[in-house]
Amino acid sequence: MAVAAVLTHIRLLGVLYLVWGGLGVLLGVAMLLLAAGAAAVARQPIHEGTDLAAGLTAALLVLVGLVLVAGGAVNAWVGAALGRRQSLARLAGLALALVNLFLFPLGTALGSYSLYVLLQNETRRVFEGEVS
Repeated sequence: MAVAAVLTHIRLLGVLYLVWGGLGVLLGVAMLLLAAGAAAVARQPIHEGTDLAAGLTAALLVLVGLVLVAGGAVNAWVGAALGRRQSLARLAGLALALVNLFLFPLGTALGSYSLYVLLQNETRRVFEGEVS
């Protein structure tokens, strides 16, 4: 693959990671807002026994929301770092590609494309500074 094509793929991959990270953060914030609603129901139960269920739901939604926000932030950071061609971005992108492979279907597509781009010898040379 030519160097110009590799640089285009790296740029596109960075944008895709930024979008994927933004979606993760957005979904995480939505989960945290749902957790606030469940916590409100837990404090003011409408029916007998709903306080325990609402409390457990709120705790689970907070956990899921925090994981999504953290994962989204990491994906967005990798996307920005790939755009700047930082040397650590390639390794972080490869690690995230393996995680994203399990997030069917969009994560699988992103992970596959990440592996395709980041495992090229020309890509390695770009991130090692041999090619500018």
